[in-house]
Amino acid sequence: MLSAIFVVLLLAIGVYCILATYNLIRVLIGIEILIKAVTLLIIAAGRQSGNMALAQAMVVSIIVIEVVIMTIAVGVVLGIHHHSNSLDSRNIRKLKG
Repeated sequence: MLSAIFVVLLLAIGVYCILATYNLIRVLIGIEILIKAVTLLIIAAGRQSGNMALAQAMVVSIIVIEVVIMTIAVGVVLGIHHHSNSLDSRNIRKLKG
């Protein structure tokens, strides 16, 4: 029950981080928090169902995919920063090419 409260809290914090800011780094941090909430939810569901091995395998797969996606996303954000000298997501519309 306690893990469900943490999952809901992490989901709320992640969604707030994404929606409340225009800074691209903060948006990436919000996405990371959402992914951690999903990871915690999978572990809690695996423990509840008694199938921890499957839950752990899924979490390891999610972590690997998360690292690849975040690496690419940080590269895109750095490219946007290099081009526009800003991390404001509203400046993305000004880019041409």
